[in-house]
Amino acid sequence: MSEKVLSPKARSAAARARLLAAANELFYAEGVQSVGIDRVIEHAGVAKATLYSAFGSKDGLVRAYLQARHAATAERMAHELETRYDSPKERLVGAFEVQGLSFVEPGFRGCAFISASADAPPGGVVEQAAQDYRTWLHELFFGLAQQAGAEDAKSLAHQLVLLYDGAGISAWLDRDPSAETAARTVAAALVDAAIPD
Repeated sequence: MSEKVLSPKARSAAARARLLAAANELFYAEGVQSVGIDRVIEHAGVAKATLYSAFGSKDGLVRAYLQARHAATAERMAHELETRYDSPKERLVGAFEVQGLSFVEPGFRGCAFISASADAPPGGVVEQAAQDYRTWLHELFFGLAQQAGAEDAKSLAHQLVLLYDGAGISAWLDRDPSAETAARTVAAALVDAAIPD
């Protein structure tokens, strides 16, 4: 059987995917600022020129890494909320169960956006990507609170975002995946108080 020869476009896409996978692994485990571009290139097994043609710079790779993390989180959340829960009120609480799925994954190191933001210079690609993620998170809870009929959807969403952040930090720093259960219990109390049956 002969080996399939990839077109230049397919080779370029494969090299880009390897770079992004290497960045995801290294940046998430060790931090965006502490991992040099040469390590990512070596880990991906590509030439330095490939990084520059695919992403333009380390900033471009960092942006792509954070955008991919955001997209994966948003996709997982949307899919799981839709398939697991019947009502917006159940989804408000269920978001914490979905978040908790990541707490038990091997190599869980908390929120990639908090980690990347901790040592990033202001005004850069990390700040913009983190802001996009935060906007999505606030809109997720606000939209669900509105759909569930919360009288003060903005206030409820704010409380749930704070709880979501705290659950992620606690699960990571305390190495305690049961933070999901505790957060879900508190979320249920907040939701029940804000949206009585």
